[in-house]
Amino acid sequence: MNSKPSNFLADFLKMEAAGGILLMAAMVLAIICANSFLNPVYEGIFSAKILGLSVTTWINDGPMAVFFFLVGLELKREFLDGELSDRKKVMLPVFGAIGGMAVPALIYAALNRGDAAAMRGWAIPTATDIAFALGVLSLLGSRVPSSLKVFLTTLAIFDDLGAVLIIAFFYTANISFLALALAGICVLALAGLNWMHVGKKTPYIAVGLLLWLATLKSGVHATVAGVVLAMFIPLSVKGQPGLSPLKSLEHSLHSVVAFIILPLFAFANSGLNLRGMGAEQLLHPVPVGVALGLFVGKQIGVFSLCFAAVKLKIAELPKSADWMGLYGVALLCGIGFTMSLFIGSLAFQGGSAAGFDERLGIIAGSLLSGLAGYLLLYFTAKQKA
Repeated sequence: MNSKPSNFLADFLKMEAAGGILLMAAMVLAIICANSFLNPVYEGIFSAKILGLSVTTWINDGPMAVFFFLVGLELKREFLDGELSDRKKVMLPVFGAIGGMAVPALIYAALNRGDAAAMRGWAIPTATDIAFALGVLSLLGSRVPSSLKVFLTTLAIFDDLGAVLIIAFFYTANISFLALALAGICVLALAGLNWMHVGKKTPYIAVGLLLWLATLKSGVHATVAGVVLAMFIPLSVKGQPGLSPLKSLEHSLHSVVAFIILPLFAFANSGLNLRGMGAEQLLHPVPVGVALGLFVGKQIGVFSLCFAAVKLKIAELPKSADWMGLYGVALLCGIGFTMSLFIGSLAFQGGSAAGFDERLGIIAGSLLSGLAGYLLLYFTAKQKA
């Protein structure tokens, strides 16, 4: 009876790992386009206006809402019927996620204190890209115990939850209370559907689209609507055993998100033009703060709080894992990429006239974290073989 959840998790890990490798390819392709003769075409496509908004903005507000919807579905399933339903397994990644968000933010803030505009980016290095990180782990094969992969996945889920809360509370525009009221009516409608044990997905999606539109107009970032909608999708339906709208939607969306939406987002947002970039831009406190937050802050924050939780007997090390393995995973948590790019686009509205580009720090910090984590896990595992 326990085989289904484990198979589901195994499929999830394979999907995320493959998606992470595709994300790397999309990032590299975007940088090549931005720094070659293709730059005018690349810039022209994503800066083109549709109904007053750029193509990049539509990607960030539209398809990425589907990504956050999937995040919400994963959160709900894990809390009700997965790894997060076991309190003993939850405590270690909870502590790791808290440390992995707090320390990078503090490092960034220390380097950018006194600059109100730059301080808008404090949350950029707090994120962990689960797909990218699992993609690196997949390259190590059986050298890494599956318990560490589950730990990384669970930590990243809490990290995503933290990112959603940060976006909702700290990255909102001027609030339209009329639109917010309409969004509230949509939430009540979703609650009613759930209370009446409606098993069909169409009514939820229809109300969810209205919720997305109302949220978009309200000033709260539209992607939050995806998470809210997910909270009302039923895991099971009364009187219909075996039917799970939540799991069905999650299964249907995984491929679309992993292989289309996230690579498209990465391609649209990571085209960093390095031509003409000098020492002043490279050493600006914003990209430096992001890079150090991801590479230094993540590993310190995740590992130190996990170490403290284990020593205080609040949590236990993952099965078959040791401290070196946990430290290697803490390094991989510094791969912020997707969520960091997303928060960066909210913080600096897709660019800055202040002479810096936060994407430089995101890419540098993520690549350093991925390379260091891979090498550490590869060589320490090899010594044990």
